Amino acid sequence: MSDAAVVLVKPSMEYREEYLSFYTEWKASGEEMVPWVIEREPTDFESMLAFLSNHERGVELPDGWVPDSTLWLVDERGRVIGAVNIRHRLTEWLLRAGGHIGMGIRPSERRRGYGKAMLELALAEAKRLGIERALLVCDADNAASERTIVGCGGVRDEDFVEADGRVFKRYWIRT
Repeated sequence: MSDAAVVLVKPSMEYREEYLSFYTEWKASGEEMVPWVIEREPTDFESMLAFLSNHERGVELPDGWVPDSTLWLVDERGRVIGAVNIRHRLTEWLLRAGGHIGMGIRPSERRRGYGKAMLELALAEAKRLGIERALLVCDADNAASERTIVGCGGVRDEDFVEADGRVFKRYWIRT
């Protein structure tokens, strides 16, 4: 990993330009945007921040959704390197295929150890939220995510297979 120190921060106007850079890079890559929350178009940045704040407080959630906290992984220069979304509790669907923690590193910063650093920080945040054991889920063909999860202490549970055959590997980690 880069020698730069990284921290998780709450989304704020202070990181607007850096987040827009993060979003634009990911969008241009054509890859699936993970975690789900980064798919939200950030042009109206204040509206996006309000949306994230509402989700954290459990306000205006769609039926069946749970409160969730979104944090950004930022380096010492203030550059947004990644995003993590922590669900405060699990629904039946999240227990099968979503888990407590979803995260992603911007395409240009992958394979530098940022994923492991972000997961370690996210597990500490999950503990602060009262989550004693966090469920992490990854696609069966996502070897990088699986290595990160196992590297942070993930203990394998039963896979979940969707009706279309998509396989999710499931891991539990004590916070």
